[in-house]
Amino acid sequence: MSHAAVGAPGTPRRYLHSLWLLSARDLKVRYSTSFLGYLWSVLDPLVMSAIYWFVFTQIFRRDVGEAPYIIFLISALLPWVWFNASVSDFTRAFKKDARLVRSTSIPRSIWVNRIVLSKGIEYLFSLPVLVLFIVVNLIVELDPNQTVQVGWGILWMPVAMILQTILLIGLGLLVAPLCVLFVDLERTTALILRAMFYATPIIYNVTDLPGIFQTLGAFNPLAGIFMLYRMPFFPDQWNPFTLTISVLMSLLILALGIWTFRSLERPVLKEL
Repeated sequence: MSHAAVGAPGTPRRYLHSLWLLSARDLKVRYSTSFLGYLWSVLDPLVMSAIYWFVFTQIFRRDVGEAPYIIFLISALLPWVWFNASVSDFTRAFKKDARLVRSTSIPRSIWVNRIVLSKGIEYLFSLPVLVLFIVVNLIVELDPNQTVQVGWGILWMPVAMILQTILLIGLGLLVAPLCVLFVDLERTTALILRAMFYATPIIYNVTDLPGIFQTLGAFNPLAGIFMLYRMPFFPDQWNPFTLTISVLMSLLILALGIWTFRSLERPVLKEL
């Protein structure tokens, strides 16, 4: 491939080309080395959805979320998998390819952004599962009150993806260098993610939380983002306050991440 085709070193075009090559490499390795391949992108949220659906609809009386509950669950679980997998990989972003990170002339932020992109593509690959459950619900569900309808809120899904991308880039620029300098942060991040699953409105609505916890829950940046993912199916989820908090916190985390990354880039390279 000619030099002109990919752009000169240091140009945005060259950066984007390198970003795509690294992301494509990640996806190729993930799918070509596994017999199940694509199915692994959807198996985890499928199993989790089935468990929570069974517990909250078949065993206990459900008083959280909205019906149909399986659609309510999956519409948030799929982007959660994107978030969880990305943050988990951020902890090893520089260690995994330490030699390339040290020797390449490409801006080191690409090692964070390629994770966001590759995991985001996997999220898109998992969307047929949501479509499948919507179709099954329309065919099988006999109760008209349980039937899901896709409305104008679907226009909010690209906005949700952009907002989640901003949040993830900020977190990646923050987490990746810190995990190089402080080894214990890798395990700490795993514990935080485990707790964050239950602190994020995935199996419930923010409005299901009691008292002050409802306000505190709105300050989780994922709360407003997941609200947007659910808008196509549950338009009554709309909450301008929660969305505003998510936008502001995502931008704040991005700014903090950029500042942290620039401050720690040299110490990280020395540590690697």
